[in-house]
Amino acid sequence: MERKQFLRSLMVGIISTPILWEACKKDSLDAASSEAVTDSGSGTSSSTCTAAPTETEGPFPTKTPSGYVRSDITDGRSGYKLTAKITIANSNKDCIPIEGAMVDIWHCDAEGNYSEYGGSGMQSTNYQSVHFLRGRQITDANGLVTFTSIFPGWYNGRATHIHVHVYNAAGNSLKVTQIAFPEGAGTAVAIVNGYKKGMSGYTYNAKDNVFSDDTTNSEVATVTGSIADGFNLTMKINVPA
Repeated sequence: MERKQFLRSLMVGIISTPILWEACKKDSLDAASSEAVTDSGSGTSSSTCTAAPTETEGPFPTKTPSGYVRSDITDGRSGYKLTAKITIANSNKDCIPIEGAMVDIWHCDAEGNYSEYGGSGMQSTNYQSVHFLRGRQITDANGLVTFTSIFPGWYNGRATHIHVHVYNAAGNSLKVTQIAFPEGAGTAVAIVNGYKKGMSGYTYNAKDNVFSDDTTNSEVATVTGSIADGFNLTMKINVPA
């Protein structure tokens, strides 16, 4: 009788041990997710070789983009560091990387304001005389450009986003598009939490007038990192060249 009880207790211990381990592992992952994003989003304009969607430049395009050839576009704006790595590929040639393409990006600051505009209408704060969070880079042999910036804030009616305009080496426009950010629990958007504004009134991708028709998430970047170490965005944009 004692031997049966001993064997029964031994079997219970063997069965329960992996369950306890899985529970502990889940707790560790949940705790980590509140501090950092390790993998989020698709990071590509498409899973196949198709051109990225064409989107509006919006009401705040860079006025003279050729004057802002630089990789660090921060210009003293406060916010959590964001390193954006964008790869440009040719959708007409099996999506091989394009070397020598000009890539312009621009986005709002932590408070939702754009440089080069303001003082009336959509943006009451006047930033017409400054040029923060705007820049141009030339793609390398791998079709890559890298920008140092801050994590964008948000403004009424739009989800968090980055504008992109791609030109060929001759200066001809190839694509105007936008980059969306992953959303939901544990994502960078949730961790940043709209900076001081919070997320009350935020427009999510599904309701955004640009991204709402993106059913395959082809415009959503991969975003990793943390507030302490900064965030990293990667995106592949296929353009007809």
